[in-house]
Parts: sequence; structure tokens; C-alpha cells
Amino acid sequence: MAWIWTVAIAAAITLLHLLHQWRRNKKKLPPGPKGLPIIGHFHLLSNNPHQDLHQLARKHGPIMYTRFGSVPTIVVSSPAAAELFLKTHDLIFANRPHHEAAYYLGYQQRNIVFGRYGAYWRNMRKLCTLELLSTLKIDQFAPMRKAELRILVDSLRQAAAARETVDMSVRIASISADMTCLMVFGRKFADRDLDERGFKEVMKETMEEAAAFNLGDYFPYLRWLDLQGSARRLKKLSKIFDAFLEKIIDEHVEKEEKEDGHDFVDTMMSILHSGEAGFDFDRRHVKAVLLDMLLAGMDTSAAAVEWALSEVIRHPREMKKLQKELEEMVGPNQMVEESHLSSLKYLDCFIKESMRLHPVGPLLIHEAMEDCEVNGFHIPNRARVLVNVWAIGRDPDAWVDPETFAPERFLGSNVDLRGRDFQLIPFGSGRRGCPGLQLGLTMVRLMVAQLVHCFNWVLPHGMMPADLDMFENFGLVTSRANHLMVIPVNRWDI
Repeated sequence: MAWIWTVAIAAAITLLHLLHQWRRNKKKLPPGPKGLPIIGHFHLLSNNPHQDLHQLARKHGPIMYTRFGSVPTIVVSSPAAAELFLKTHDLIFANRPHHEAAYYLGYQQRNIVFGRYGAYWRNMRKLCTLELLSTLKIDQFAPMRKAELRILVDSLRQAAAARETVDMSVRIASISADMTCLMVFGRKFADRDLDERGFKEVMKETMEEAAAFNLGDYFPYLRWLDLQGSARRLKKLSKIFDAFLEKIIDEHVEKEEKEDGHDFVDTMMSILHSGEAGFDFDRRHVKAVLLDMLLAGMDTSAAAVEWALSEVIRHPREMKKLQKELEEMVGPNQMVEESHLSSLKYLDCFIKESMRLHPVGPLLIHEAMEDCEVNGFHIPNRARVLVNVWAIGRDPDAWVDPETFAPERFLGSNVDLRGRDFQLIPFGSGRRGCPGLQLGLTMVRLMVAQLVHCFNWVLPHGMMPADLDMFENFGLVTSRANHLMVIPVNRWDI
């Protein structure tokens, strides 16, 4: 029974803290729904919180105040509001909050995605942008991407010849993982290389733990109790990844004198050994960034391709238009080359529209580094800011018929998705915009183009395109709730 008293005392401390905050802060906060004691607004959320927050914002406004546990949280749901937080006051909101999973897996948040804002983070982001994610580095791996796509196409051609139903969610995730591992580590891995449970199983568990609700993120006073056992599980996963990364780094160090390296590990170790980083930089930082590249690169690209292919299947007319463009620019019986991508204007529109409706990261997470005022509202120091990219993509003031899938809306439009136009920010914007944007776009465009150019897609069991469900599975990366099961039909013999 001792733990019950411990929880009660911790809850009382949290309540007193909230009362103190309420008395101290009588400035004008943004409007928002009424919350409950202790838990705040958690009771208003379901399995898809981005959708729930969208509905709440329609009632309370595009800058909305909520509280989750003891954490004040500002929800941003319009392009104009997003511009205020991500551009006008970008520096104030450039921080990331404490995140239990990132703390344990990212070497005390030494990674890029969840790293705390400061001199170290700025230097590390600059280094990664110049050394790992530059156009030159991305182009270096083009032959590898082509070879991996060739393997996928050949396997799908065999399935097409046999009229087999294919789990494209699994196929897309597999090629994305292989491409990412080849770029980051220089080779693909067998299922048992990471842990006896298997590479895919450990990766799945890691993403689930990272996305799971964690009391310690919202009730800091309870963090030390580890009531859910999440810290224990994260520490175990951290040891698995640390041992794996140490082994990979040691292998690269041993081969240094034998051959010139080109993957991300080689690049990072070269910088480490040269001492030219110009800031505190050791193996922990190398491993944190490598794990970032692995986790962020695998699931985001796969989910984006999965959503785009789903929309291809649901919209036969748009699929035919896309195939016609590919025939004209690439040619029949030809593999799509990365050099073709800049000429594929309708493909560009198609990807933009898919990312508008299905951003793989529907909520951008920021944290205020000081008290400030935004649009006349007081935003307290350390308040969490959630930019609802999913809601912004459905804002009727920004989009005509926002629920309709219409790639043509981007024809002749200057709206881009690189963070300049705040009605379309699937990669974020400002200081915290995704540094891997160009690599991610290249992979997504290439895979979608190749799959659409080589195959028609038929749903099994006589299902019609409109019958394909589009339910979401919310997480750090939001993917389809149900796997995409389809029958490929050969278009060309290539």
C-alpha cells in the first residue's frame, strides 16, 4: 500500500504547483476548453489526438490553451497562427520539451530531432546538414536507390504474374529500411543482427514506446516512480541499440585503412577523428545522430509512400494522369531515374496533395524558452506548443474543398512544402524544420513514381477504389491503421 501514499503525495504536490501557477499568472491566456483537476484535458483526447484537437480548435480558435497533466499546452491550428510561432517568434519556440524516450534512446537528447535548443544543437544540425544531408551526399546514393527499387519492382512483377495479393505496407517499409541502412551503415541487416527478437520487431517496439503516453512527460514529479515501467523498457532498448551501434562503429574503424568509406558512419567517424567539429563531439553524439537517421529515415518515408499509393488507388482518374505524365517524360518500358523527378510536375502536385491530407507527423512539438506574447495572448515560459499540421491542411480558410483529394489545386500554384508557405508544412518550418527534407522528398517521389509507372493497382476481393479505408494509426509517425493489401498488374516488361 505504500505506493498509493506515494502517488497521493505526488498528486497533491502537482495540484499545489498548479494552484501556485494559477495565482501567479493572471495574464490573458488563449481561450480553450474547461479542464479537469490534475489531468487537465486528457479526457478530451482519443486514439487520434490530432483530430480531436482539430475539432476543439474549430470551437475555441486557432490559438488554443489546453493543459495536459501539469504541462500548459498551446495548440496552433491555422496557417497564420503557425507563422507567428514558427517564423515571427521562431527563436522563442525553437526548443523541444523533455521527452522520456528521446532522453534514454537519444543519449540524453543529444540527437537532432528532440535535442534541446542551444549552441550544441545548432552546431550539430549544421554539421549534419552539410556533411550528411547535402545535395552532393544525397546524389552519391542514387545508384543504390535505383538498385533497391529494381529489386522491389522485380518482386512485384512476379506477384503480378501470379495475381497474388501483396502487402504493400510491408514491402514499402522493407525497402525504406534497406535504403536507410545502406545510407547510414553501408549495408543491410538480417533480422537477427540487432537482437534475437529480430530487427523489425525491435524497431516496432521502439517506435511504439517513443509514441506511447508517458506519465513522466506530463507529471514530472512522478517521473522517478516509473509507474508504467516505461523507463525500464526504454533503458533496455537503449542498451540494445548502443551495443548495435558500437559494433557498427568498431567495424567501420577497422576498415578505415583498407578502403574509402562513403556511408554516414564513415563520415561521422572521420569528423570525430579529425577533431574538426569545433564543438563537444564524441561517440555518444555520433551514436545519437546515427540512431536519429535510422529511426526518422525509415518510418517517415515509408508512411508517406504508403499514403500516396493509397490515394493513387482511390483515385483512378488521377492515377491515369500521373501515368500519362510518366510515359511522356520517362518513356514506356523504362525505369524512372532521379533526373526525371524535376520534370514531373503532376507528380509534384500529387505528393503535395497527399502530404496535405496525410502529414506523417501531424503534430509539431515545440517549447517556449521564455514568457512572451503572441497575438495578444500570454504564452508562459516552458509551455508546450503543438502545431497541428493535420488541421492546417484541412483549414477551409486556406483550402477550397479541403477534404477533397485534388492534386490539380497545385497546378500553377506557388505553394511549396519546404516551410515557406504555412498552409503546407509537413516538414515543419523555421529552425526546427526537418533537415532531411530533400532526402525524404527524393525517396518518396522516386518510389511513388516507380510504382505508378510500372503497375496498375487492383484491390482484392472485388473491392472498389472508394472502398479502401484511410483510417490512421497515430504515433510519432502516423501511418495507415490497416495494411495496404493490393494486387499489382504489370504495365511494362522492364
